[in-house]
Amino acid sequence: MTKFSDLALDPRVLQAVSDAGYETPTPIQAQAIPPALLGQDVLGIAQTGTGKTASFVLPMITLLGQGRARARMPRSLVLAPTRELAAQVAENFETYAKHTKLTKALLIGGVSFGEQDKLIDRGVDVLIATPGRLLDHFERGKLLLTGVQIMVVDEADRMLDMGFIPDIERIFQMTPKTRQTLFYSATMAPEIERITNAFLNNPVKVEVARQATASLTIEQKLIQFAPSRKDRSFAEKRAVLRALIKAEGDSCTNAIVFCNRKMDVDVVAKSLKQHGFNASPIHGDLDQSVRTRTLDGFRDGTVHLLIASDVAARGLDIPAVSHVFNFDVPSHPEDYIHRIGRTGRAGRLGKAYTIAVTSDDKYLSAIEHLVKQAIPRGEVPEGALEGASESSERPRSERGERGAAPSGGSSRGGRGRSRASSADRTGSERSEATTPRDAMPVIEAVEPEAAVVEVTAPVRTSHERSDDRRSGGRSGSYGGDRREPRSTENRTPQRSHGDRVVGMGDHVPDFILRSFRIETAAVDDTEEEATGT
Repeated sequence: MTKFSDLALDPRVLQAVSDAGYETPTPIQAQAIPPALLGQDVLGIAQTGTGKTASFVLPMITLLGQGRARARMPRSLVLAPTRELAAQVAENFETYAKHTKLTKALLIGGVSFGEQDKLIDRGVDVLIATPGRLLDHFERGKLLLTGVQIMVVDEADRMLDMGFIPDIERIFQMTPKTRQTLFYSATMAPEIERITNAFLNNPVKVEVARQATASLTIEQKLIQFAPSRKDRSFAEKRAVLRALIKAEGDSCTNAIVFCNRKMDVDVVAKSLKQHGFNASPIHGDLDQSVRTRTLDGFRDGTVHLLIASDVAARGLDIPAVSHVFNFDVPSHPEDYIHRIGRTGRAGRLGKAYTIAVTSDDKYLSAIEHLVKQAIPRGEVPEGALEGASESSERPRSERGERGAAPSGGSSRGGRGRSRASSADRTGSERSEATTPRDAMPVIEAVEPEAAVVEVTAPVRTSHERSDDRRSGGRSGSYGGDRREPRSTENRTPQRSHGDRVVGMGDHVPDFILRSFRIETAAVDDTEEEATGT
């Protein structure tokens, strides 16, 4: 059996590996390290949890053992799709390079440019970055990639999913063609194959497992059920999730729960907390400090359940994850491989449960076609769906959607109460006690005779009409009537309309009378203009 001591690594690297407690390399490490040490390009294909990170970190430290970095010109470059994965690579570098004098810099979002600029200005041997932040530094003139000797692209298929492929191509073009390239991925999509053909020079292909296969140490189960009603599906899935976690008991030492949407991550985490579970959310919209603190808590055991979007599905090395729960069936079948790959790592046993409803059939078919096997079916825990109704779970309000107003009132300023109570009042009480908006129905209830008197009453002076004609000349085909209420309201302090009303009391709000006479005036204006008077 091959040991690390047989791989011609730097003695200082071997000492660090021994300090970390490792003696035997994984298959991807045993096959990828020797050609990498010879300076050859490597194309590594392996499922998650097989030790791909160490397979490029160890030879990189050995190859960079001699030489010195220059300011703003890193000697090697590692590209990672997410901040968490980049930080994990940086941790591996610190672990295995602790007996050397090599320097590193981590360029990720959520951290100030100033601190990162200081590191780059001093010169670094290893630059670990996400593509977006790397290009930000380059465009600001703070970074040159012409001195890169070794370039690593980690989790290339995740780069494709996140839309980083154009950035990767641009970064490749900024580095020397004489560089050594190490390219790693768990799956091999056609677009990734095109990039490897364009930018890798006669690579050594290392494939330790069939593409898109899950580790044999993972026990998979598919839990399918039909929701009692479509709008209760979200609540009932949460009930099934809680029942599965409880059914595992003490064997579920910790777990990652994956959701497809960031907003569902927050809802599921909140729901689990309300039911007494120790859960914390993590997704791309959270601040980097919060994400880092949550991951640290999950690693040290202070967080039991990590509710995550796919930001945590790729490459994160948390060896002791006992369970993975897919709250949502992933829409991309490759994500299923990466999600369940968070458990059963480094030879440990793990369990992966996937909760599915009837609308997930097409996604399940795509997953089973990719892995070339049917996912074993499991049963919904007994009593899981009892009481999981919409009224108890309130999924709509938890999702931030507008819920129904409580009985006996209204969520819009109490208007519903005034309407309900006004039904028991007399006409005079309603006009005296309600607001002008609530008094509008009084106009509809006026007797026909009163309305006739109001319509025929003269309401405007010649000065008002001339002002309206001047404003109407600017209003085009709509006439001046659309602009008239504003100009009339501006002149209300100079006139009193109460004396002009016949058959109506002083209690009628003034604005109702104005608007009513405006429409009457519009009729009079039309008749006068038609007759030429």
